[in-house]
Amino acid sequence: MPDKKDDVYGDHISNKFNDELMALKTRFLKMGGLVETQIDSAVKALVDGNGYLAEEIRAKDKLVDRMEMDVDEEAMLIIARRQPTARDLRLVISVIRMVADLERVGDEAKKIAKFAIKLSEEGQSPQGYVEVRHIGAHVMGMLHDSLDAFARLDSEQALRVMKEDKRVDEEYQGAARTLLTFMMEDARNISRCMSVMWVLRALERVGDHACNIAENVIFMVKGEDVRHTPMEEAERVVGR
Repeated sequence: MPDKKDDVYGDHISNKFNDELMALKTRFLKMGGLVETQIDSAVKALVDGNGYLAEEIRAKDKLVDRMEMDVDEEAMLIIARRQPTARDLRLVISVIRMVADLERVGDEAKKIAKFAIKLSEEGQSPQGYVEVRHIGAHVMGMLHDSLDAFARLDSEQALRVMKEDKRVDEEYQGAARTLLTFMMEDARNISRCMSVMWVLRALERVGDHACNIAENVIFMVKGEDVRHTPMEEAERVVGR
């Protein structure tokens, strides 16, 4: 459940400051929504062999970059104007960190789109699409849940996202072994399977970025940095 006692952003005497913080959160979530769509569309373009959709994704990457710069600029202006402290400073710092992760997720979507175009031009569906669909759905769920945890200041949900990262790593390793088997069985599969391998790697990285966002949500809500710490420590921070 959301941490109600910590859900106090927007209670300042200055209504202008409240508006600025809400605008920052809204702009970040809008970028998050675009990036979610980019990843979903990239996987769809790959499995459907839709080169046109893949080209659209690549074109929209510039918009993702522009939105990152806008969020960064807005966050820096808040720091300069308001000199925030405590929970407000944690919010602004976390948004600066998390927006970089969103931009990198956008880069992974662009990468997947590039391979979707390449594979659609080859005209033959390679092995590994089942694994792409499965891991793609998994990491897209993680990304959505991490953004939802941010919107609701829900450290418990953020912790659940962090725990999913290990499962994604295991799924990626299993899929890589399957593709390696296909390549060993028939050398003609090597080029196509390697392309799918890079797609799976990109999706695994999306899971990593979702986990990073979740870690920053916990920092925002609880005031403790759980990056590079054992899962047991993150559980302690969230549970206290």
